[in-house]
Amino acid sequence: MTYPSHPPAYPQQPHGDAYTMPLRVVPPPAAPEPAATAETAPAKPGRDRYLDLLRAVALVRVVVFHLFGWAWLTVLFPSMGVMFALAGSLMARSLSRPAWSVIRSRVRRLLPPMWAFVAVTVPIVFALGWKPVREEGIWWFLKLGCYILPVGTPPFPWENGSEGGFLETSWAEQAMGPLWYIRAYLWFVLASPLLLKAFRKLPWATLLAPLGLTAVIGTGLVTVPGTFGEGLVDFAVFGSCWILGFAHNDGLLKTVPRYLTVSMAAFLMAFALWWASGHLTEEGWNLDEIPLAQSAWSLGFCVILLQYAPSWRQLPGRLAGWDSLVTLANNRAVTIYLWHNLLLMATFPLIDRLWDVPWVGDHLGTYIDASYNTLALIIVWPLIGLMIVSVGWVEDVAARRRPRLWPNGTARDRAAA
Repeated sequence: MTYPSHPPAYPQQPHGDAYTMPLRVVPPPAAPEPAATAETAPAKPGRDRYLDLLRAVALVRVVVFHLFGWAWLTVLFPSMGVMFALAGSLMARSLSRPAWSVIRSRVRRLLPPMWAFVAVTVPIVFALGWKPVREEGIWWFLKLGCYILPVGTPPFPWENGSEGGFLETSWAEQAMGPLWYIRAYLWFVLASPLLLKAFRKLPWATLLAPLGLTAVIGTGLVTVPGTFGEGLVDFAVFGSCWILGFAHNDGLLKTVPRYLTVSMAAFLMAFALWWASGHLTEEGWNLDEIPLAQSAWSLGFCVILLQYAPSWRQLPGRLAGWDSLVTLANNRAVTIYLWHNLLLMATFPLIDRLWDVPWVGDHLGTYIDASYNTLALIIVWPLIGLMIVSVGWVEDVAARRRPRLWPNGTARDRAAA
């Protein structure tokens, strides 16, 4: 393939019925016994399970899209916009603490999982014949530093290995592709203290500014060359979603009539579809390839998701049956996102081995061919589970928690957290 020094400019988002309870003046109670004090102490606020559910759905959608390549999935659920909006909300909440400590904490949580991924993939790239020094010269070593601190796009070969080998020649491009998210996330984390100050001074202008920037640099009107330009486009495309997370945390959306925010969101989404219809690529309605449409659609979509956001401390109804998987996905979101492309590629050699199984290849070969991607989707989840057990604990170490192999919210995990 994560809190302000002054009160927020908008009322905090309500958390359950306690927010609406009228203020009552009651006589001071008698001094309680020590045991009673412990029993009646207010519990710490828990996670918002609605936001956790959105993140889990976003991760599943990313895996399905990268396997099947269905362009309409980018319209049905803009996963990256949702993930950046949720991360922005958590970042604004964290910035009630000193900004430098928050940035240091976020960076510390982000980089070790990436380093674990790089420690496996980069040596394979070199072992399969990558010789970038001959092609790019000494400046390549500076670019290689982006594997340590991803302020820019890390270098990788567009073709690596050989045709007919265990890894197809485009494997490095596909495996390293998720690293753009780490770079974009790092940019947002570093910029968040200034962005939050700007948002609380000029909320609407700050919220819409990245959309305007996308209209300039994401449409070819102005071109910023190089890897810095790529990073700037990503920052602009998803910047409004990140800042929308600030608005959700500060309760700004609750101060605006719902019909107005939904109407404006619908207008943005209609504009996105209109723009995309005139700028379709070879992949059709893949908004990932149409920056302005992606920016407008993601912002409008996330506005509706957060405007109607309930405050769940537990998943309701039938969703409760997915609680452990939602918890696991949120505790290992970076691991899942970084490794899923590489694991998807690993499913195909495994499926090919079915032809070597007696009777299966001769009698079920037609069905194997017809359901190749479906089989890959079934197999990839156990592989992701294996990767969670193998390297997912790095996320705990990065967060200075006790390493856990399978943090799916069991009673033992909660007690250890």
